[in-house]
Amino acid sequence: MKPLDNDNIYLEQTLNLSQQSVEEGNHPFGALLTINGSLVLEAKNTVNTQQDATCHAEMNLVREACKTLTVDERKVAVLYTSTEPCAMCAGAIYWAGIKHIMYACSGEKLNDIAGKSLTCHSEYVYKGAIEAPKVRQSDSAFIIEKAAAQHRDYWTQDWSNMT
Repeated sequence: MKPLDNDNIYLEQTLNLSQQSVEEGNHPFGALLTINGSLVLEAKNTVNTQQDATCHAEMNLVREACKTLTVDERKVAVLYTSTEPCAMCAGAIYWAGIKHIMYACSGEKLNDIAGKSLTCHSEYVYKGAIEAPKVRQSDSAFIIEKAAAQHRDYWTQDWSNMT
């Protein structure tokens, strides 16, 4: 296996955040933001612990980025996320002015694992948008499979005995 490049190292960090989210009682999603190759912000999914359906990792990250970074800083930032942003998160990323997104697990793969839900992912949100963010999936089969495995482990649990 070849060594991971910086993009995939950051994506692996989002998978660590995703695991932490699960350990804290939330869904398996993590995100981080870099500027000029330096980590500036991290966020986890907090939907369950905050009892707020909008507390996806990317939304939490965008909220913090808008509070702490300038518009110019956000324009050059790269948002790394464990899973392709949903429609809500993609919209928030767009309006925050973040121009680069990289993800590990595709929304399509998540739907295959967790069951069909709202299937409108970033590619549909940005279709026809002015200055749409550049969205890329990891080129590492290792990272993509590790992200998918996290979702399989989480979404295929027997939830009938859980409170």
